[in-house]
Amino acid sequence: MNPVQPKPIRPVPSAALNAALPLDLFSAEVLEPVAPRSPQIPSSTRQPGAQTGAPVDAGAVQDPESTGPAAAQPPTPPGRTVDGMRQILLDGQVLAYRFRRSSRRTIGLSIDESGLTITAPRWVPLTEVEATIHEKKRWVVAKLAEMQERRNRPVVLPVRWVDGERLPYLGKHIHFKLASRTGVLHFDAERGVLGLGLPAGASEQQIKDRVQGWLQKQARAIFTERLALYGEKLGVRVAALALSSATTRWGSCSADGRIRLNWRLIHFPLSIIDYVAAHELSHLKEMNHGPRFWQTVASIFPEYEHARDTLREPPPELLPQL
Repeated sequence: MNPVQPKPIRPVPSAALNAALPLDLFSAEVLEPVAPRSPQIPSSTRQPGAQTGAPVDAGAVQDPESTGPAAAQPPTPPGRTVDGMRQILLDGQVLAYRFRRSSRRTIGLSIDESGLTITAPRWVPLTEVEATIHEKKRWVVAKLAEMQERRNRPVVLPVRWVDGERLPYLGKHIHFKLASRTGVLHFDAERGVLGLGLPAGASEQQIKDRVQGWLQKQARAIFTERLALYGEKLGVRVAALALSSATTRWGSCSADGRIRLNWRLIHFPLSIIDYVAAHELSHLKEMNHGPRFWQTVASIFPEYEHARDTLREPPPELLPQL
């Protein structure tokens, strides 16, 4: 019997995912590092000083559908795409992925608006890297589909920088107005009105600068207060706080205690800001997204799951295009 010929496969380059996306949660969607199976690597292929049997990073999340050794995976198409990225056959599609070598000890997979990126130790062979992709294929396919779905969401209308326009602030909408007393900026919380203290003939750029400057000042004050509150609960201290305007992340934390929070969080209710503060502070205990990390988040912010889902699917009315 003649073997069944497979249908032609249409390449799906990672570049096809490039688009203006809504703000995403805490950097790109990142899978926790996977420990390479280093004992299988001949010693002659390793860099001097490379460790064998490197453990999985603390708290790393392993895919329950992991298929084990490389011998079980299907064949992959050879060669590279025209832009220098590699290809792999995954669920009937040729998937392009960006491949990088580094001094790290584990294989890392990440997905963002540019597609799939694999980072691996210099001594790990390509066969093991691609075996890892197959082991994690359900996660990879799901996250790529999620990115595609985000591309198809309706575009949020931009704010008009005119007298009387409204925008979200701490989960509620406020109006900004050109106040009669020039130079005096005043916020009436009860009425939800921000008086800008600008003359009647102020330009849209002047209005935008005044509103965003006020929002960022409020953001810094509120973020500082909430980080102090949850830092005390967790027993950690923030070395420095910086505001960011990133388009793909809400916050980040470095090992030396420096935290960056996106000032646009000021549009969301205080509970969402509290979640992001708790999330980043928890990284001072666990620099990963493994089970112990989420246990740490829950210890100071038990209702984190609802807040996390809100940030993953932000209501359009709370995410203006500024």
